[in-house]
Amino acid sequence: MKLLRHLALLGLTAALVARAGTEESNVWPIRVAELAPGGEVESWRALGPLLFEKPAPTGGTVAGFRPFYIVRTDTNGHVRERDFLYPLFTWRDDGEVTQWSVFQLINSSGQTAGSLPPANGKNEAFDVWPFWFSRDTGDPATSYKALFPIAGTIKYRFGYDRISWTIWPLYMQSDKKGAITTSTPWPFIRRTTGTEQGFALWPLFGWREKPGVFEKRYYLWPLIWNNTTQPAADAPAGTPGAHASGFLPFYTRETRAGFVNQSYLWPFFGYTHKTQPVAYDETRYLWPLLVQGRGERYVNRWGPFYTHSIIKGTDKTWVMWPLFREAQWSDAGLLQTKTQFFFFLYWSLDQQSATNPNLPHASKTHVWPLFSSWKNGAGREQFQFISPLEVFMPNSPKVREAWNPLFALYRYDQQSPVQVRRDALFGLVTWRRDLDHREFHLGPLFSVDSRPDRGRIAIGNGLLGLKRAESGRGWKPFWFDFKRQPAKAQTTSR
Repeated sequence: MKLLRHLALLGLTAALVARAGTEESNVWPIRVAELAPGGEVESWRALGPLLFEKPAPTGGTVAGFRPFYIVRTDTNGHVRERDFLYPLFTWRDDGEVTQWSVFQLINSSGQTAGSLPPANGKNEAFDVWPFWFSRDTGDPATSYKALFPIAGTIKYRFGYDRISWTIWPLYMQSDKKGAITTSTPWPFIRRTTGTEQGFALWPLFGWREKPGVFEKRYYLWPLIWNNTTQPAADAPAGTPGAHASGFLPFYTRETRAGFVNQSYLWPFFGYTHKTQPVAYDETRYLWPLLVQGRGERYVNRWGPFYTHSIIKGTDKTWVMWPLFREAQWSDAGLLQTKTQFFFFLYWSLDQQSATNPNLPHASKTHVWPLFSSWKNGAGREQFQFISPLEVFMPNSPKVREAWNPLFALYRYDQQSPVQVRRDALFGLVTWRRDLDHREFHLGPLFSVDSRPDRGRIAIGNGLLGLKRAESGRGWKPFWFDFKRQPAKAQTTSR
């Protein structure tokens, strides 16, 4: 079950839903639809891959006009997400908070109209990067408005308690845990007061210290530095502090308890000696090309020809970098092997049980930009011919929904070994088979529907053709019969 749970994240396509017992209505290019046993439309698409509506994997529906507009509704019919030319514009409403964004540069969030106030209080924000920043919590201590570079204050963002500026870079002040740094102008003249003390005339020299914690100095930044950090308050008695110094590019040295790292003609030559918490020794002859490491990690690098390393359980090999790369690791009971040729021209991921290698493997493969394929190891398979985006954004359902179908000249979708659907030229040619059902469509021109209790061969979706009403009876001609008998709900166990 763990294997299936992890591989469920690796699906490829956003195809029409084709459940057992459904049948197809094909009036390509006007509409291609999947019909439930009672004749109701479950999902449809029109104008090739452009217009569509189908059930969403998490319930509700997803519909739109690819790639321009995608809308998602929940099971109650409430609109929860809208995307316009994703990722250009996104809109989301979870019933309490409404958020929208223009390419992550213009961002807005606030309480949904008509909803109850959030349990954690008011929190409305609006940003236009990098010029306007605002937040309204109802509390002056955490609310702010700022116009960059004119004037303003930002609170509790970017790792600081407060950042203020006036005609930046002429004046800027930041507050981080009581250490207040004033720059006039930034970054050339800086003075630090409060919980830390310091002064800098950048890049000539600068110093900063927190008594009993650290002291840092530099000269001709970034060439010369000398930093000392005292051991933590809970460190065992006698633990030495950490010290780092350097004069680039000639020499750098970093030491702390059980650790020494030294470089000559930085960064090309040097060594690392580590004894705690685990042992590791590394020698750099011409970094990053020639590196040897043993201990906690195993590194054998003769770049760019060959590199082999084992770091935190990941076994990685490069041959003729960047042409070939293979990595193996274990995660949540799965043994995973990733193989790449020139990063993305060929990319594959194989997953198998770490405890029972005889179980079926799952895999995902990209040959860019020709195709992508996926198998979950339990009978579910997908294949798409022409797949230029999946290898770059494999974990983006929105890209998969809005963009991938536009390139799918051919799709293969196997729900199980007995339930398969093929689709070519955006629905012009489709053929499918189920346990006791075969169906073929050449758009509205020609179709074949074969079942144990009946059959139908039609031209023009019923303009004329042959049909078999009951098993064992002969075929009879028909014309102007555009209504097909609804499929019977299948109860056969699978």
